[in-house]
Amino acid sequence: MAYFLQATNLHAWYGSSHVLHGVDLAIEANETVGLLGRNGMGKSTLIRTILSHVAQRQGNVIIRGINSIEMQPYQIARLGVAYVPEGRGVFPNLTVRENLIMAAHPGRNGRNDWDLERVLDTFPRLKERFSNLGAQLSGGEQQMLSIGRALMTHPELLILDEATEGLAPLIVVEIWNVIRKIRDSGIATLIVDRDWKKVLNHSDRAVVLQKGKIVLQGAADEVLHHPDLPSYLGV
Repeated sequence: MAYFLQATNLHAWYGSSHVLHGVDLAIEANETVGLLGRNGMGKSTLIRTILSHVAQRQGNVIIRGINSIEMQPYQIARLGVAYVPEGRGVFPNLTVRENLIMAAHPGRNGRNDWDLERVLDTFPRLKERFSNLGAQLSGGEQQMLSIGRALMTHPELLILDEATEGLAPLIVVEIWNVIRKIRDSGIATLIVDRDWKKVLNHSDRAVVLQKGKIVLQGAADEVLHHPDLPSYLGV
């Protein structure tokens, strides 16, 4: 089995607060994994630990056969991992064009399939707002820009943390359509979103966290119909 990412026995702390308790997570090349759990269960901390954004961490994270647990975030990005954070993180004083091209670079082995033209074709709204500053975009447009910018790094793994949070219903539909296209393009994806049904419908496998531990995992359809899922998610 060819794992692009394999994290084992991950622990993480914020000060004296022990948030992750021995989490294992594996993502195969070209696989989409949904990460579920109620608020405060450790989903974003798990992502941030994998990306070395959490200083107090322990365990192993193997990406492309390389243990990255001691790496800096920029080094992990160079291994082919792109991150769309909760809150979007676009540069407000740069135009749409500048936000996109400042991140652009070929992928490993010279891959250049997600170029500017393809990103603009995928997000027609960005083409319409091409010369506007990031601060002049709506929340939905900023989210599209954040995803487009990540795609222009030609990632082999794209991590989406609450990509539809706070967006209008029509924009949410558009974002999920794009997530499906990304999945179909062969990019491995890790998805966190409050709409757990949508996550499961767009995933191959799913992992459920409770209090920093994995309590349920398996094929997305199996997790969807598991009798304990509602209690784990508080629904």
